[in-house]
Amino acid sequence: MTEEVEIADKVGSVSANRYAEIVAELRKLVETASRIQFTIGDYALEVEPMREAGGQERSDSLFRVKDSLFRLAEDIGLSYAMVDKARWTASKWPKDRRVAAVSFTVHNILAAIADDEERFTTILNPPEGKSRWTPDEANRRVGRQVVKPVTPQEKVSAIHSLAKDDEVAGRVTGDLLRRPEVVAQVRDEDKVRVVEELTREDQVAAAVAPDFLRRPAVVARVAKADKVKVVEELTRDEHVAAEVTTGLLRRPDVAFKAMSDDTARHQVNRAQVDQGRQAREHFEETSPVAPAIRNIDRSVEFLDLVTACHAFVAAAGRVVPGMRDRQLGDDERVIVHENVARVRATLDWIETAVDTGKVDVDGELAKLLQGE
Repeated sequence: MTEEVEIADKVGSVSANRYAEIVAELRKLVETASRIQFTIGDYALEVEPMREAGGQERSDSLFRVKDSLFRLAEDIGLSYAMVDKARWTASKWPKDRRVAAVSFTVHNILAAIADDEERFTTILNPPEGKSRWTPDEANRRVGRQVVKPVTPQEKVSAIHSLAKDDEVAGRVTGDLLRRPEVVAQVRDEDKVRVVEELTREDQVAAAVAPDFLRRPAVVARVAKADKVKVVEELTRDEHVAAEVTTGLLRRPDVAFKAMSDDTARHQVNRAQVDQGRQAREHFEETSPVAPAIRNIDRSVEFLDLVTACHAFVAAAGRVVPGMRDRQLGDDERVIVHENVARVRATLDWIETAVDTGKVDVDGELAKLLQGE
């Protein structure tokens, strides 16, 4: 029991009493060192007074000031940085405002307080619960990073400082993201940013995307426009697009909406015509009965053509008389004229085909017949 008390009363390798004696002696030395540093600063101010209020040097005198202070530092065997720091700190603390019991280091840190009266009042009032100022408490007061972080924000700042190097930050982030309790506390918007950064590489994104798309809850939260973009990207390959489109068109509601689009409907019609033409060409090239069928087809085509002309004339004869004394609107007249133009073009095409046997159409006629 006695041994435990002795250990508890020790600081490092010395007893608590001896530690108190050491602290008292060192405080005297610190006060002496502070006076020395302030003295160096005062003399540096005498050599080069501060040029502007607030301790900021004008750019036109900055180099001359540095030359003088550098020479002074070399002549007394100190670094330029130490002399410059002592000069700036002394400029912030007039002799009658310096506190002997407070170290020069704390004076230097609190010198960052811009307002003079606030600065002079602050050094006389240590933080609540503290008997004296320490460098860490001074840094907290001016918003700087502390050496020994206590609060969560101070610890976060310390981690950021240690992880400025990208390689270090990468390793730390990877370790933290393996802890579920840590990930659970990350904000949603930050999680999004993390995922975006982690999936910038196409290969990684491609490996992750299928897993997301297999989760209905995830897909349900994707915006409609983004779903369309995803489908477009996934169906750039023609084989994939054909398989997907076939599956979609088997759904009545989808097929109905798709056929409501004029372009889509024209493309489907064209595809049907092209498919029929290819099947016919294949039949004519490979079937031994193709020549006999060709003669029958010509007769059928003749009958179809005559029937089409007769149907058009009959329909016109029935509809046009009904328009007696009726005035069409501008939009209606435009539509009728467009269709009449298509009819004329079709009739010219029929005459050419009958007279020459040529059924090819040029680009302009094709667009006109398709209503483009």
